[in-house]
Amino acid sequence: MKGREDYKAVEEYMNQLSERTKNKLIELRECIYRAAPDAIEMINYNIPAYALVKGGKRDQQVMIAGYKNHVGLYPGADAMEEYAEALKGYKQGKGSVQFSLNEPLPADLIADIVAFKRQKVLSEKR
Repeated sequence: MKGREDYKAVEEYMNQLSERTKNKLIELRECIYRAAPDAIEMINYNIPAYALVKGGKRDQQVMIAGYKNHVGLYPGADAMEEYAEALKGYKQGKGSVQFSLNEPLPADLIADIVAFKRQKVLSEKR
């Protein structure tokens, strides 16, 4: 990423990335929409975010970010705990996972994680 800018739209964020990172991030976004076709795209914390319900706050969103050597998925600690076994081969944080630009994205796994998060958010919203 370039120097710290405040992005107004996801396309603006994407356009500052290398072509390689941008393409992987677009692929990651497609996985999100596959599991949550009604997700609302926005910028939150200066990175792309996908609200799983209308007006969804941070804990009701899945975020993504692009870096020099990887893309990050931020589904939250609950989703990371639920998929800990499946994600054990990837570098992780408490609520995030990194996918190398050099390897194919585990699209089905990502869609499953997003679907889990979406279902959790919807059940808590009632």
